[in-house]
Amino acid sequence: MKITVIGAGGVGGYFGGRLAAAGEDVTFVARGAHLKAMQQQGLKINSPLGDVWLPEVKAVDHPAKAGAADLYIVAVKLWDTEDVAAQLQPLVNGDAAVLSLQNGVQKDDMLKRYIPAQNIIGGVSYIAASIAEPGVIHHGGKLQKLAFGEYGRATSARCEAFQHSCQLAGIDTELSDDITLRIWEKFVFLVGFSGTTTLFRTTIGPIRSDKEKRQLLLTAMQEVVNVAQAKGIAFHPEFAEQRLLFTDTLPEDMPSSMKIDLDRGKRLELPWLSGAVVDMAKSLGLAVPANQHIVDELLPWAMGTTAK
Repeated sequence: MKITVIGAGGVGGYFGGRLAAAGEDVTFVARGAHLKAMQQQGLKINSPLGDVWLPEVKAVDHPAKAGAADLYIVAVKLWDTEDVAAQLQPLVNGDAAVLSLQNGVQKDDMLKRYIPAQNIIGGVSYIAASIAEPGVIHHGGKLQKLAFGEYGRATSARCEAFQHSCQLAGIDTELSDDITLRIWEKFVFLVGFSGTTTLFRTTIGPIRSDKEKRQLLLTAMQEVVNVAQAKGIAFHPEFAEQRLLFTDTLPEDMPSSMKIDLDRGKRLELPWLSGAVVDMAKSLGLAVPANQHIVDELLPWAMGTTAK
């Protein structure tokens, strides 16, 4: 497959790098110092599953410069989604597919404002990875999985082809027949995990071991489940509690990407995580005090504190 990865940070850099290392035709779209480093020195991935060094990679600063692709993987931060969707609009035609690995439950709706729905594959990523320095991706832990699938139908040749490519690259995959539910399931965990680790400026360990912080984590996740159920998403009654137990299996020193962004003075995905829960709850007439608290406390840092 000819693949264009838009956003070469932790998610895009890791999965795109693994695919390129396996022989796939991958072009990265990046910017700034990270783009320059990739163009001059290639891409490195430091991972417990085995390091990768690609001394030469194709890296450009705009999707149009990558040429036509079979698959466009969107892995930018959520605030860049509209701009990327507009850039992709003239490029995505025929059978070309767009797969967003971004956070949140609104990402594909944003893409659909510019791209035909039939060209969009639903997807979600499971990984802790970030840019360690320009041209270098750090993968924390051994979790590295993609779940993806078609909206409204069981499977497709393009999904099966991409799954085959991922398997050759050593990437764990799940071809889902209910990708909407999978996206919401991750959203439940991510809202609680990102919100509390960023709020308390710490990793998951001190949160899950403290009674009050652990309760806030559980409540934040349960509020997402309540919103989802009100929107017709079928969740197991104990799903939030199950996700809480899942956090007990994570490395104690695991931070969220939003907490890392806060530490680096960067913009936060807060409006699309706890902020989105608050907005959806208001439209549904639900109370979500835990997520409202997270939004209120983090709002002063939502736009970042360093020049971009």
